[in-house]
Amino acid sequence: MPERLPYSFSDLMTAKGSSFYGLLRDTAPHDLPRTDGVVDAPHGTTVLALHFRGGVVMAGDRRATTGHLIAQRNLRKLEPADSHSCIAFAGTVGHGLDLVRLFQLELRHYEKIEGVELSFPAKVNRLSTMVRGNLDKAMQGMAAVPLFAGWDPAEERGRIFTFDISGAPAEEDDFGGTGSGWYFAKGSLKKLHRQDMTRDEAVGAALRALFDAADDDAATGGPDLGRHIYPTVAVITAEGCDEVAEAELAGLASRLAP
Repeated sequence: MPERLPYSFSDLMTAKGSSFYGLLRDTAPHDLPRTDGVVDAPHGTTVLALHFRGGVVMAGDRRATTGHLIAQRNLRKLEPADSHSCIAFAGTVGHGLDLVRLFQLELRHYEKIEGVELSFPAKVNRLSTMVRGNLDKAMQGMAAVPLFAGWDPAEERGRIFTFDISGAPAEEDDFGGTGSGWYFAKGSLKKLHRQDMTRDEAVGAALRALFDAADDDAATGGPDLGRHIYPTVAVITAEGCDEVAEAELAGLASRLAP
């Protein structure tokens, strides 16, 4: 005798709408298709930041991948958060972009209401709370992890913070980053980084680290000289955030290209 269906004719008659998915969700949710945490959504890597003697340099590659395919070659993963800080992300692109936009809005709203910028530690705490709020999606394979850096006027120095998927922040004394290519970029920065680097040396080191990461990580896109697509690079000092011009990056990438 065939096994009895988990719903009856009366279930069909009283179901809201004509959706079989809705019926199954209400009467037998255990029979719904499962993804086992694997989500086929575009992911972005790699972002990094390093200290130099005048502040912080941040950089992010432009590639997004879906599985083994390149989904986008010119994605911006790094944006100014406010006048003296920048935020970047690695992970699920949709959630990462939403996280960046919402964080920018939070900082603008606070400044409009209070008339002053949120303190640097408070920015870190707020971003940590936002990441923690996305933990349920992260456990389903849709994680977006930020990298935050900027100038702290209270301490008169640049600061870099990384986060894990639960939102726990960690301050980096020399350099930090996230994304699948970060571990290769980290090896490069270990050899190149010095605390007394100039602005130009730090920008060059960031670009070289992305070249090295792209050489070993298929999900990381290094400077693309043929398509004229270059990483997003920002310099953050006491004067504010300044994005490095594409012309400067093009010339530097041409000289550094292996």
